[in-house]
Amino acid sequence: MGKTMGRGLSRLIGMRLLAVLAVFALSAEPLAAQERFATEAPYAFLMDAGSGTILYEKRANELMAPASMSKLMTLVMAFEAVDRGQLELDDRILITEEAWKRGGAKSGGSTMFAELDSHVPLRDILKGIAVVSANDACIALAQALAGSEAAFADLMTTRARELGLERSTFTNATGLPDPGQRMTVRELAMLARYIVRDFPEFYELFDIREFTWNDIPQHNRNPLLDRVPGADGVKTGYTKEAGYGLVGSVQRFGRRLILVVAGLPSADAREEAAVKLIDWGFGNYQAYVMFEPGQTVEKARVWGGDAAWVPLVTRIPVDIMLAAEERHFMRAEVSYKGPLIAPVKAGTQVGTLRFTVQDRVLAEAPLYTDASVQKNDGLLRRALDTLHYFIFGA
Repeated sequence: MGKTMGRGLSRLIGMRLLAVLAVFALSAEPLAAQERFATEAPYAFLMDAGSGTILYEKRANELMAPASMSKLMTLVMAFEAVDRGQLELDDRILITEEAWKRGGAKSGGSTMFAELDSHVPLRDILKGIAVVSANDACIALAQALAGSEAAFADLMTTRARELGLERSTFTNATGLPDPGQRMTVRELAMLARYIVRDFPEFYELFDIREFTWNDIPQHNRNPLLDRVPGADGVKTGYTKEAGYGLVGSVQRFGRRLILVVAGLPSADAREEAAVKLIDWGFGNYQAYVMFEPGQTVEKARVWGGDAAWVPLVTRIPVDIMLAAEERHFMRAEVSYKGPLIAPVKAGTQVGTLRFTVQDRVLAEAPLYTDASVQKNDGLLRRALDTLHYFIFGA
């Protein structure tokens, strides 16, 4: 039978929160100071990926040239094609003459250096786009999925509307300059959130630091990956028309923020604007250490044992991040199937600790028994355990 336990846990966590929130109240940045934040980026957007809460926006709904950041939409089309069975990761994608000429080494743009008329596995096509922004891979993928890049771009725009991107339009798969290739920083963030949430197995591609094809190694151009703790994606972009832009994603203590900056004059300016925005964003939250490894979280009832209860502990640190307004809505619970039936072995995983805010999971940790409980065949022990279960439910 399923059983959710909460009385002892609520009391323990409540005492811990009183202490940490008192410290937070003294150190929190005043709201007025947060409102004074300004960025040099002509376009900027910052959101909490879990809740969708907008933390900062600047010209967020204005259409602008997205450059290679629009390749997120190209990749979404591929991810969805794999998801519905239209493509498989081992499928080989033909590098056509058009893909080779317009996106290959001779084009002068970003490329994975795929050879003309070669057949590249889809899994490497996806890596080439996500890691090194390969234009040859984008064009070849578009042709494989839709017959032509123009037809693929039409499908991109149609799918964007279905995903709730109301303003973005696409005329190519690469993000190369075109008057009809336009997005907003808000919709770029929405697209990144969709990838993080719905395609976690593909999102890992964006955290790959180096990609090699044709014996030519290339590094991921995302400057946040090696500089910002918790950064694990997502996509840079640059053309002379668009300037330097970045869609970034950073996760700390179970909290993920997604940022977009665009229109910067240099790669250094892009990096600094992104770092300042993400640092300011996480400054809106306070980190709380709820439990250390080995610390007792709750006790579980044991039926038929030489002890009536067994301590439950976590093996990992349990940390969460909360905004000031969220601390009143935080809920913590321990769930396990109980009562446990003796004998119970120490180190057995029996339950889960979960922290939520308005049904959004902030952190989870498995719980393990911290002691062994031997079986007790005595009739009195069994009678007392049975009586306790029928009265208290655990």
